[in-house]
Amino acid sequence: MIVVTTPRLVIRSFREKDALSLLDYLSSPRTPCFQDEKLSSLAEAREEVTRRAADPSQFAVCLKENDTLIGHLFADNREEPDSNTWSVGWHFNHHYEGQGFATESVSALFQYLFTEKEARRLYAYVEDYNLASQRLCERLHMRREGCFKEFVSFAGQNDEAKYDDTYIYALLKKEWA
Repeated sequence: MIVVTTPRLVIRSFREKDALSLLDYLSSPRTPCFQDEKLSSLAEAREEVTRRAADPSQFAVCLKENDTLIGHLFADNREEPDSNTWSVGWHFNHHYEGQGFATESVSALFQYLFTEKEARRLYAYVEDYNLASQRLCERLHMRREGCFKEFVSFAGQNDEAKYDDTYIYALLKKEWA
């Protein structure tokens, strides 16, 4: 279990007490890419917190002052376990947007991955309509490497597939330093 602290946040493993806060922002995800994380009940949220607590790729982002969950991060290199390339991502409760928490926590995650996990390269997929995440990537000096046209599909109206264009952003360790 890792614990990373920043001036205002604690980044840690999920705990049982996080279920209600997780339900708060996953009960109606604002973007289709998070629909597979959608939760409908506190019981589902409890199961999800238990699953995430056992998953080393999942990190809870909590306010330092009261340990309230405000979002989560992920970092994964399991597709190539010996790889020094990591997929990263984030999702935050919209009640905490515009306060710099995403920048603060993702910066700390990047620092952890580059120093403790010896990552060489980090990358993130961001849908073309997710302007907040695009701006976050750019604040963190990630470069947009390309756009995958109709890369992923989500259920649209009448359960018809809706395909999204997805950007890939990346950052090398030598660029972070």
